[in-house]
Amino acid sequence: MKTIFEEMGGTYSEIGGYLIPDLVAEDAPPLKKYGWMRKQYLKEHRPVLYTNLLLSDNLYPHCAEIECVCEDRLELIVRQMAEQEGVTEALKATDQMEWVRRMNNIHKRAEEIVLHEFVYC
Repeated sequence: MKTIFEEMGGTYSEIGGYLIPDLVAEDAPPLKKYGWMRKQYLKEHRPVLYTNLLLSDNLYPHCAEIECVCEDRLELIVRQMAEQEGVTEALKATDQMEWVRRMNNIHKRAEEIVLHEFVYC
């Protein structure tokens, strides 16, 4: 009598007298910074939601979506803040260190906004 797993094409390997299913993870791109941060936040501060997402196999897609949204939103906010504060290519050409200082400041402020809006909510 075959199990449902075997009927679906699954196989087993015998290890130490036990039959272990041969499972292969999907080829999904690894999570980056914001996806990992979201996962860790859910695990530590929202354990019920974390467990529900994990058991329904929606944790990775949720974190991957947060990753994409954060990166897009961060890019938009940085561009808008740089334009609003006059951080241009002309400044970069005349005073590179000032341009770097101001862009780093803008990036950190934009990242705080993104983290508050999407990761830690």
